[in-house]
Amino acid sequence: MPRTLEGQITMEKTPSYFVTKEAPKRIYNMSRETKLIVVVRNPVTRAISDYTQTLSKNPTIPSFQALAFKNVSTGLIDTTWSAVRIGIYAKHLDNWLQYFPLSKFLFVSGERLVSDPAGEMGRVQDFLGLKRVVTDKHFYFNETKGFPCLKKPEGSSRPRCLGKSKGRPHPKIHGQVIQRLQEFYRPFNMKFYQMTGQDFGWD
Repeated sequence: MPRTLEGQITMEKTPSYFVTKEAPKRIYNMSRETKLIVVVRNPVTRAISDYTQTLSKNPTIPSFQALAFKNVSTGLIDTTWSAVRIGIYAKHLDNWLQYFPLSKFLFVSGERLVSDPAGEMGRVQDFLGLKRVVTDKHFYFNETKGFPCLKKPEGSSRPRCLGKSKGRPHPKIHGQVIQRLQEFYRPFNMKFYQMTGQDFGWD
């Protein structure tokens, strides 16, 4: 990490940190004062989105259903598949709480980041001890993408939106597959709500 002067905040983002077993210890050894922001979304939607991204790079992969289940007839979920495993948030948080207290975390709702970006960014700014500079006047909703975008910054020619890999239409997944995944995640979600003191409304 670059050196940080007094009054500066250094930020870094990597989606895999939260699910990498060795990450909490390494970050703790670097700085136990690190503040951690974790963006989470409905794990079922997250798994489908993960699959959609992989499918765009490799169109010959098996169906979502084939990858999600060890056994379709019994409904046994394959937790070795990363798209499923990543959404077991309670398990990953358990690992982090061995090194950092809950007060060092801010859990941002991926759904609210879309529906109320300014509200979630307000929480982020408060958590980091920053003045609330980013407000609703900085966002507009992009109908094509289905996501909010940052309005044109001063001196820039165009607004900032998520890249091409975001906002892709998801493949059609059978309702029974979604229902089985919701049942699978429910106890993990409930544990995650208890651990964080936040109900994300995924059930």
